[in-house]
Amino acid sequence: MVNNSKSHPVNEPIVFGASDRPPRGNYSRAEPDYTCAQDYAAYTEQDHETYRRLYERQEALLPGLACDEFIATLPLLGAKGCIPRFEEINARLQRATGWEIVGVPGLIPELAFFKLLANRKFPVTDWIRKPEELDYIAEPDVFHDLFGHVPLLFNPVLADYVQRYGQGGLKAHQLGACEQLSRLYWYTIEFGLIAQADGLRAYGAGILSSSGELTYAVTSPQPQRIRLDLQRAMRTRYKIDTYQQSYFVIDSFEQLFGLTAPDFSPLYACVKDLSDLEANASLPEDQPVALDIPGPDGASPRL
Repeated sequence: MVNNSKSHPVNEPIVFGASDRPPRGNYSRAEPDYTCAQDYAAYTEQDHETYRRLYERQEALLPGLACDEFIATLPLLGAKGCIPRFEEINARLQRATGWEIVGVPGLIPELAFFKLLANRKFPVTDWIRKPEELDYIAEPDVFHDLFGHVPLLFNPVLADYVQRYGQGGLKAHQLGACEQLSRLYWYTIEFGLIAQADGLRAYGAGILSSSGELTYAVTSPQPQRIRLDLQRAMRTRYKIDTYQQSYFVIDSFEQLFGLTAPDFSPLYACVKDLSDLEANASLPEDQPVALDIPGPDGASPRL
């Protein structure tokens, strides 16, 4: 199928994980690398109001639940009363870490995604959810991508890490291991938890941009929390239309960087010989992270 106006094949909608909902987004607007211009004039007043409500509600929830690095960089995102213009964010982001954000119509294939990251370009979905989806949305929208991901790209260390992750993704594609690396991305950058000195906190964008999952991931006794093991995470499936049944916990960002620095080739080979695990699987060798009962002063739960 060919889009004659652009003279390149039409990109198809992408779905990752397991979901009962069809994907959305106008992929006919996308260039071959899946990027597209932000159609700012297409946003309605309701769209801007939805963004404002999401931002204000989520910002109020962050203390005691979000990691320190995220809280420190969030103000650099800029406007909170309306959907920001990508070029205005880029003017600040490029000065800070050399990154830029680029519009995409929705989820994109692993290879296209990793290529963008390797070139310090972060894909941001340009449409926003409907008002009735304030509490939860299955796919990333402009609020999720901007609020959840972009602030930490202003942190030089984390910005470099995300680029290295993209470079690793290109290698994973050559080895036929994109699925394994994508699962690790899901359970760290999207839904990772970190053990700060003052308690368990979220650093994953999927948690930070969700009012319900932010509290659930950090404080609820229902999900299982497991100390991050690369092989374990790469074997574990995930769902995109419910809260996570398992979260992986790191002790520090330095630990995450150290774990992901070595060549993954031997790990990929090992994982391919093992069966996949369901999202709620529990293994005898797992190192569970338990929540203590909060103290009488209302302090945050500790590891």
